[in-house]
Amino acid sequence: MKILIAEDEAVASSVLQLTLERMGHEVVVTRSGTEAWETFDRDPVRVVVSDWMMPGIDGLEFCRRIRARPETPYTYFILLTALSTSSENYDLATKASVDDFLTKPLHRSTLQMRLRVADRILWFTKEVRQLKQLIPICCCCRKINTGEEFWQQFETYIEQQTASRFSHGLCPQCMQVEMAKVDAESAP
Repeated sequence: MKILIAEDEAVASSVLQLTLERMGHEVVVTRSGTEAWETFDRDPVRVVVSDWMMPGIDGLEFCRRIRARPETPYTYFILLTALSTSSENYDLATKASVDDFLTKPLHRSTLQMRLRVADRILWFTKEVRQLKQLIPICCCCRKINTGEEFWQQFETYIEQQTASRFSHGLCPQCMQVEMAKVDAESAP
């Protein structure tokens, strides 16, 4: 996986980078919350390992920005802290939509296990995203089921979902069929 590290302490950042690279991951290193956000915003990754306390924006705000970024595939966010793991800190992390919360110093086996969980969750989010992209359409009338037992015209549904606009015409084959119907109706 490609993993973004946001860690301001040089030694901790180097150890984390080396550990992740030895596990076979591609690593992008940033040294502040602001740099981490700018890097992510330019090129989103699927996994972030971020320190809580950093210069610029802290890890919680970094996570909030990732969650608020439009059109971004789900990112698994691991927050690191040297602070105590009190219920208050867990609550703050949960409210910021952090996925995982680890204390320093990190243990390689714990980090490896959490990254396996991240990989599974990201796989499931990809599957859900693909399923959500399927459009339930009636094979006879071509109406779309909006999920609320309401069937809507195809064009109306697409316009609402994508802001696309439709113009209507007839392809040559349908034109022949329609002309044949007109001819048949006007024949004695």
